[in-house]
Amino acid sequence: MRYVVLVSHGRLACGLHSALDMLAGEGREDILSAGLENGMGADTYAQKLGECLGAVGQEDEILLFGDLVGGSPLTTAADVIAKKGLLKQTVMFGGMSLPLVLSAVLMKDGMELRELPGVLIPEAREELKEFRITGEDSEDDI
Repeated sequence: MRYVVLVSHGRLACGLHSALDMLAGEGREDILSAGLENGMGADTYAQKLGECLGAVGQEDEILLFGDLVGGSPLTTAADVIAKKGLLKQTVMFGGMSLPLVLSAVLMKDGMELRELPGVLIPEAREELKEFRITGEDSEDDI
């Protein structure tokens, strides 16, 4: 199986996981998430990640998304994945967003693991736009 794993400071990863349930289907076993809670030590978080990744086996692949490049959740997850011997079948991203992870979930099984960054990153960049409302409301529209 190819897993999408979300890691973050606080509850961002769990919140994105919840949004993915709404948009990509609830109860998917291929989406995993773990947040580093305030005051949680690195060892405790590593243990939490190990439990989160418990179902991932040597034949599986991982798309790992972290909130910040070089942040503790992403680097700790990379370490846990390396200790499980899964680093060669893992692609990691920093700076996750809902459009990025939704695209990953929907596209992940349609192409090779190493091809995904070349498609996902430009698509995610394209999704970041300013939202403007150009018309002014008149009293007649109310």
